[in-house]
Amino acid sequence: MQSSLIGKIDKARRYAEDKDRVILTEFEATFQGDHGTHAVSYRGGKWHCSCHFFAGWGVCSHSMALQRLLGGILPVAER
Repeated sequence: MQSSLIGKIDKARRYAEDKDRVILTEFEATFQGDHGTHAVSYRGGKWHCSCHFFAGWGVCSHSMALQRLLGGILPVAER
């Protein structure tokens, strides 16, 4: 393996360990829930989900699960 690629792999490892280097500003995912598939997104500092519960409460198990999963790379005010 070329030394320049080895250096990039090492740098990527260090970046991955330092989650403060990345701030998530937009995110979109398909979430496989127990009762169907839902579109979950994060835009403009707000979460959105296509499930019925989110429509009434502004939060749901899908958005909360992704907040936990991505907590290290969300802006501090949004955690």
